Amino acid sequence: MNKFEYIYLDIENKIKENIYPVGSLLPGETSLATEYNVSRETIRKAQRMLSDNGFIFKKQGHGSIVLDYRRFALPISGLVSYKELSEENNLASTTQVIKNDIIPVPDFILNDVKMSSKEKFIHLIRTRSIAGEVVIIDEDYIRQSIVSEIPNQVAEDSIYQYFEGDLGLEIGFASKEFIGEPADDLDIKYLKIKPEDYTITVRSQVFLKDATFFQYTISRHRIDRFRFQEFAPRHNRFINP
Repeated sequence: MNKFEYIYLDIENKIKENIYPVGSLLPGETSLATEYNVSRETIRKAQRMLSDNGFIFKKQGHGSIVLDYRRFALPISGLVSYKELSEENNLASTTQVIKNDIIPVPDFILNDVKMSSKEKFIHLIRTRSIAGEVVIIDEDYIRQSIVSEIPNQVAEDSIYQYFEGDLGLEIGFASKEFIGEPADDLDIKYLKIKPEDYTITVRSQVFLKDATFFQYTISRHRIDRFRFQEFAPRHNRFINP
């Protein structure tokens, strides 16, 4: 193991044991170099690893701020199922079905999408727990003319695996909206937050490859457990003649 990897693991452990509390500053590079008897460049390598893994944020002129490492990273773009995210991040996650009913098309969907008012939708509400703590409430409205039913055992596993693998649906794309919303009764009951708290809510309209709308999702996240991240390259808008 390289020296900077050892230092990374040691500081990570100190953050997890609250020796360096969330929101505090790590000791400066010179102090850490003296403590570990290494060069400042070795300390910088360890700090880069800590930053890359979400343990610290290096703010110029202020030092390295300890972040809440318990926040899970979720991508902003792309269309990835919750099960796929859980497996990619090695999360000990469970899903519980709260509601699985057939309802008339909701007015808010009729206002956004052109369809018959006689359409029916599957109304599915599920909680997502990580390490025994509910951190997400997913509320799905799925067009019954495309998906006739979703068994509870499927809903507790992966509906996208069911859609694509069992039903042969070709899911194409989604439009997403991210918004901070006050807690509602569901949030207070299942996320265990206070009425004055907020959630980060992701509202998604999902379409098949032929651009047929088939799913509307409202996904509420505990604001203290998630961070949303995206790789955003800058494209040169100015081309020299």
